[in-house]
Amino acid sequence: MGSKSSPSLPRWVKRPDDPHPPAGWTETPLAAVADIRFSNVDKKSYASERPVRLCNYTDVYNKEYVHGHEDFMNATASETEIVRFSIRAGDVIITKDSETPDDIGVPAVVLAAPKDLVCGYHLALIRPRSDQISSVFLAKQIADTRISQYYARLANGLTRYGLTNAVVEFTPIWLPTPEEQHEVAAVLRGIDEAILKTEKLIAKLKSIKQGLLHDLLTRGLDDNGELRNPEDHPEQFKETPQGRIPAAWETLTISDLAVYVGSGITPTGGSTVYKREGVLFIRSQNVTFEGLLLDDIAYIDERTHQMMARSEVFAHDVLLNITGASIGRCCTVPEGLGPANVNQHVCIIRTARPRREDAILLAAVLASFIGQRQIDRLNAGSNRQGLNYQQLRSFLVPWPKHEAERTALAARIESADSRIRAEEAYLSKLRAIKRGLMQDLLTGRVRVPADKVLASATG
Repeated sequence: MGSKSSPSLPRWVKRPDDPHPPAGWTETPLAAVADIRFSNVDKKSYASERPVRLCNYTDVYNKEYVHGHEDFMNATASETEIVRFSIRAGDVIITKDSETPDDIGVPAVVLAAPKDLVCGYHLALIRPRSDQISSVFLAKQIADTRISQYYARLANGLTRYGLTNAVVEFTPIWLPTPEEQHEVAAVLRGIDEAILKTEKLIAKLKSIKQGLLHDLLTRGLDDNGELRNPEDHPEQFKETPQGRIPAAWETLTISDLAVYVGSGITPTGGSTVYKREGVLFIRSQNVTFEGLLLDDIAYIDERTHQMMARSEVFAHDVLLNITGASIGRCCTVPEGLGPANVNQHVCIIRTARPRREDAILLAAVLASFIGQRQIDRLNAGSNRQGLNYQQLRSFLVPWPKHEAERTALAARIESADSRIRAEEAYLSKLRAIKRGLMQDLLTGRVRVPADKVLASATG
């Protein structure tokens, strides 16, 4: 097989500086190896049509694979539409329009499909010729930067961008031998499965943590480190306006616990104030229930930092988002962070005697059903979305009187958080590995058997 571009690709598809396929691979238009159908099946139901389940835009955009058991929308379609747009295992579906040209042509591979599943509007149904191209290999090529840039360049639109039939039909696909395609597909499918498995584990761990928090914050721990049992020892509990809590606890306000409650400051000058390095500047997007997320960070210079003294945060402060869509998200400031400030959307809660364990416990209360229920109630009663300091200072917190119990509770919470953080770090590693594998395998830079590639990449 040669490496020259196929003569059937028109000039508007290829530019002089576009990459060429590696030796042993050919370049061909998508229509030469697959049947392409742009769907016109809308979401409306008509009595004259047959009931179907509809695969919609979000079913494709949010997933790389369609497994067939998803909660698809009920709709109807004509007999002609059912024949033309019924989905089968092995199909590849792509989004054919978007609000931005660089977010278009997003693919999903159909692994299985119920008999009544039909491809919906805003999607293109691609049926690969299995003797020429692997479904997974095709989807990964379409997801690659080379093809996404091609779609972005040729998408039409002003407020919403779309792909024409011709643009999709002439998508420049690179083809190695069928054997090599299946090797590449096996590697990328393997890393996808590892990512999905890790995502499910993280979701499960977060659910377990919520159950743990409910038990810890309503039952506490006795002197033996065991959860108190309200059925066996009702005398160890008391009723409060906020519900039943251990008798050894008290209900305090944040004002009782904190010596400082206040938000940060956003420096004047807009985005021009932010630097590539300097003093860390924490914004609401950095505050998550799992801790500070520092992959999208800003910095300010030392002079600005000194002018914003009241927005400086210290180890064991509790940070709480008080405005916007992320209202209620909270976490602690870890040790070793160094000088840092927060903006006006983030509230700083500093306890009277900053203790790591107390900060962990207070953040857990705010993140739990106890705290989030109060936040929702206070936020719903305000004229604008947001919390003020008077409201926060009156926030009610169930609080163990004894430091030893608070320390034991914090250890349990931290153990759960540590497991989640470890799995999230592993997930980030897998995603980075996947990006590297796609760059290597879909360009032909790496061409070795699948089992060796995946074993080498994942360590």
